[in-house]
Amino acid sequence: MASKTKLLLLSTVCMAFYSCFLRTQSLPETSLVTHLPGYNGTFPSKHYAGYVTLDEKKLYYYFVVSERSPSKDPVVLWLNGGPGCSSFDGFIYEHGPFNFEKGKTPNKMPTLHLNPYSWTKVSSIIYLDSPAGVGLSYSDNSSDYVTGDIKTATDSHAFLLKWFELYPEFVSNPFYIVGESYAGVYVPTLAYEVAQGVDAGLKPILNLKGYIVGNGVTDEEFDGNALVPFVHGMGLISDDLYTEVISECNGNYYNPTSETCESKLNKVDEVIRGLNIYDILEPCYHNTNPIKMKTGDTKLPPSFRKLGETERPMPVRKRMFGRAWPLAAPVRDGIVPTWPELLDVGSVPCTDDEVADIWLNNEEVRKAIHAEKTTVSGPWVLCTSRIKFTHDAGSMVKYHKNLTSRGYRALIFSGDHDMCVPFTGSEAWTKSVGYKTVDMWRSWFVNGQVAGYTQGYENNLTFLTIKGAGHTVPEYKPREALEFYTRWLEGKKM
Repeated sequence: MASKTKLLLLSTVCMAFYSCFLRTQSLPETSLVTHLPGYNGTFPSKHYAGYVTLDEKKLYYYFVVSERSPSKDPVVLWLNGGPGCSSFDGFIYEHGPFNFEKGKTPNKMPTLHLNPYSWTKVSSIIYLDSPAGVGLSYSDNSSDYVTGDIKTATDSHAFLLKWFELYPEFVSNPFYIVGESYAGVYVPTLAYEVAQGVDAGLKPILNLKGYIVGNGVTDEEFDGNALVPFVHGMGLISDDLYTEVISECNGNYYNPTSETCESKLNKVDEVIRGLNIYDILEPCYHNTNPIKMKTGDTKLPPSFRKLGETERPMPVRKRMFGRAWPLAAPVRDGIVPTWPELLDVGSVPCTDDEVADIWLNNEEVRKAIHAEKTTVSGPWVLCTSRIKFTHDAGSMVKYHKNLTSRGYRALIFSGDHDMCVPFTGSEAWTKSVGYKTVDMWRSWFVNGQVAGYTQGYENNLTFLTIKGAGHTVPEYKPREALEFYTRWLEGKKM
């Protein structure tokens, strides 16, 4: 009888284990993406997509397995900025496996072609829409749309723990967190959460090796003081005006303390108005009507707070508006308005995100990528106004110093013609960390040509510029972007 009881108990345990095993193994297969509307070829690697549920939050991911060696290549989490912008921005317009060709007639489905410079050539990438309310992610509880830096980091960490439970074969792969623009906040805060989890022994233990930030907002003072030296160095303002600004502002441009200083800074704004803030080399697309900037109860930089509701022409680059907040102003503690909130309009103005909009709001596409219908998760927009976001993590410099001092590798890269988050700020704050320089400022090359400049510090902190690139580097310089990304992931010298 005892023997039968043991046998029954053993059988029950085995069945439970087997059921759990099946669930773990089969769920990714049910998330397998087998086709994509607009693409007729064979996928170069496996694609998976779906939702990870955190209480009432449904966080959407699209996972592309590496085209090279999935069992060995790094797994990378990609995050776009905003806050409030979808990571499909990176998937569709920057470094995803496909290039999207706009249809020849309005509202026609775009055609997809393989991208020769996709970052999935050398790594597996998880494109995550975060926080809930962004992109295809949503919540059954609208209160979840009120969030901030810290909450977003803890939610994304919880997502990762669940995601790696679903895909246990990737737990041992080197893991990196990568993003751009406002992800200059997302990435280090999330990396810190993951590092804390590793130290605490949270299962599964993630094999975090480091992180990458591109043209990322970092620190109120460094970012705020970056614009004036940038525009002077690029020959956009005169020596006379530059000298006057230095004299009146004493190097403090982000928080002017005198009317004279503010007057000089207004002259700088007038001179550079009309340029494309995301890439000063690119054409600028103007709205035919002035855009009304409103302040309301939203905490805006001083220059905006004093405007009240003033009309001013707003130069933007097609589809680039809304990726960094706001204009060239530093991110400050408090509410961070999304672009639709900032401009009192229902969508990001002067943009051409037609390809992504048509594709991701097509119900056949949604079905193919295992996303909820628009009636459930809402329509996809590049940058949402659905969330209310608070910057509550302060300066990122302390996060970078904490992570790099603990042995995590960090690459900070900048397109050197971005005026929204100028390289001058990123160069200054990486130097301010106080590490010894181990690789003096020098050029780096692609195909025998100078591709940019780099400076390396101890504790594996690297600063890198990409010559001629704007705010979203892989979009402007795809070949060079894949090159530095590959070299850095492989631990090679630039």
